Amino acid sequence: MKRPTVWLAGRWFGTTRITPRVRTPERTVSAEFPTRHSPDTDRAKQEPSRYPWHCRTQRPLLQELAGYVLCALRPAPRALVLDAHPALRLHSAAFRRAPAAAETPCAFAFSAPGPGPPPPPLPAFPEGTGTEPASCPLAFRLDPFTDYGSSLTVTLPPELQAHQPFQVILRYTSTDAPAIWWLDPELTYGNAKPFVFTQGHSVCNRSFFPCFDTPAVKCTYSAVVKAPSGVQVLMSATQSVYLEEEGVYRFHMEHPVPAYLVALVAGDLKPADIGPRSRVWAEPCLLPMATSKLAGVVEQWLSAAERLYGPYMWGRYDIVFLPPSFPIVAMENPCLTFIISSILESDEFLVIDVIHEVAHSWFGNAVTNATWEEMWLSEGLATYAQRRITTETYGAAFTCLETAFRLDALHRQMRLLGEDSPVSKLQVKLEPGVNPSHLMNLFTYEKGYCFVYYLSQLCGDPQRFDDFLRAYVEKYKFTSVVAQDLLDSFLSFFPELKEQSVDCRAGLEFERWLNATGPPLAEPDLSQGSSLTRPVEALFQLWTAEPLDQAAASASAVDISKWRTFQTALFLDRLLDGSPLPQEVVMSLSQCYSSLLDSMNAEIRIRWLQIVVRNDYYPDLHRVRRFLESQMSRMYTIPLYEDLCTGALKPFALEVFYQTQGRLHPSLRRAIQQILSQGLGPSAQPSPEPSTDAEPDPAALLLGDEAPGSTISLRDVNVSA
Repeated sequence: MKRPTVWLAGRWFGTTRITPRVRTPERTVSAEFPTRHSPDTDRAKQEPSRYPWHCRTQRPLLQELAGYVLCALRPAPRALVLDAHPALRLHSAAFRRAPAAAETPCAFAFSAPGPGPPPPPLPAFPEGTGTEPASCPLAFRLDPFTDYGSSLTVTLPPELQAHQPFQVILRYTSTDAPAIWWLDPELTYGNAKPFVFTQGHSVCNRSFFPCFDTPAVKCTYSAVVKAPSGVQVLMSATQSVYLEEEGVYRFHMEHPVPAYLVALVAGDLKPADIGPRSRVWAEPCLLPMATSKLAGVVEQWLSAAERLYGPYMWGRYDIVFLPPSFPIVAMENPCLTFIISSILESDEFLVIDVIHEVAHSWFGNAVTNATWEEMWLSEGLATYAQRRITTETYGAAFTCLETAFRLDALHRQMRLLGEDSPVSKLQVKLEPGVNPSHLMNLFTYEKGYCFVYYLSQLCGDPQRFDDFLRAYVEKYKFTSVVAQDLLDSFLSFFPELKEQSVDCRAGLEFERWLNATGPPLAEPDLSQGSSLTRPVEALFQLWTAEPLDQAAASASAVDISKWRTFQTALFLDRLLDGSPLPQEVVMSLSQCYSSLLDSMNAEIRIRWLQIVVRNDYYPDLHRVRRFLESQMSRMYTIPLYEDLCTGALKPFALEVFYQTQGRLHPSLRRAIQQILSQGLGPSAQPSPEPSTDAEPDPAALLLGDEAPGSTISLRDVNVSA
């Protein structure tokens, strides 16, 4: 039987100011709808579903998404239980027997901003041929699960017979949904038109539409979207077409995907082809830069990945660059990678981030972790595949340099959290109500990568391990897996290793890799990158040697302007780890590097400015001010504000924030306000923006309750999804 198909529709009126929350639980329960990864239980229980919407805005502060969900099902359970969210308000539930003909899709319409027609009513269910069975109302209830999630239970009619197709229709509105990010024109680069995008990872799309919001359940979906002239709409779909005479976009995702990979973006976006199956989308003012950075190379990366892991199965690989309010660096939505525009100026980081998302096409999108407790099955494997692709295209030395840079960050995070931190396990136990987004840390990426690398070393040949991963993808594509599936497949593919009981080697047991806290049990040999990492170590040692005058003279002879970005970033990270430094060292560093670093990309500049702040080096504070005045991105503002507020520079931070807060997304604005208010009296606290919204602060986007105010900089965990 087919997996569910989803239909989407809706309307958007007016400009918007919504501040999304990023707090939802993982909870998908249904007695009759198992969420195990098995293809039998995934596929046999569900037929096509539809998720249509109408979006409406009541100016100036309220946005609502009004829509319905159509679930077409075959078995006869007594109740249907879906994930929902406090942002969702259910209006009605209805049941009808499945019609013989295909349904007529609904419309998702965007109206031009400004005065116009009133908000639309709740969408009516579309009638196709007029012969569809009438619908009957159903009882339903929403049960709070935590502050950031709900359980929606719909009671189904008892007269349903087993294997009789039927449909459930849910009408609802969604207000202040954390999955939906609305931007006023001034929060875009072009400052011309409003912008909206969705971000479903890890469990936010339950605020977008009621769904099985677990990676264990996958479905196909379709959408019809109507937008005014000049507003481009894109979705994570294998097929799309624009019908100009109707003014509508039609989308279809032909392969089953988990709910978190359903994504939409609409705004002032223009395309440019960069390869035979790829294009970039960006605001017009950014398009030339995006095109020049990626033209030709994306096809090289896709071809390298195909040689390693088999055919690319999603058709197109397009990239859309989003405004700086995008809350993470990148997101691997199938067919349409979302990536923050702020990364465009940092070439090497851009390369790594895009290749990582390319790797997710095989590991994460095609084969998905069945539970968020084993997120490393997506991120660890994608990181390994990313580094195999970079080795094929840029050589082993560059790959080893990037790996050394990331492992350095992993050990920094380990020192801050402690080696007994439960989140350092690869199999993390999620207690009921715990937000899976709290697991977005470097352990899922880098410790997971180290385990996968260790497996590759056991077989003795990277190419043989590539062959195994290719077979693994072929076996499990479009399903979800647990760790035991991967490990059983590995031992079956290499029976000689199974005979040697490699899974039980003392100190390196597979079980210990999965469930021990602390650093990786083994790390890769990075000696092939020594030509790039040795100069970094040598320069750092010079700056920490005695006497300073002699060391500084030797260090100034090293021309870091010819270094790779990851070399300079690694050097500055080492200095950051050693801060506070002696003032004479900071003064010499500034004299030697400050002007040079100020001309480099943002990934370099933020590291130097953090050194300035952590060492209270006042002569370079004007550079900090100028940087914060030009940045609207979470990844470049939060780390600096956290550092500024740990010492004597908090008044400076308050002053800069008051001058720049109007250019920040409300979500980021509130996150910084909370950082600034730590330790301040009521009269000194930064005044909040005018709002009646009393939502919780979303600053813990990646670290949950660890941030803000913790010693862990968001830069250390701001990795691509």
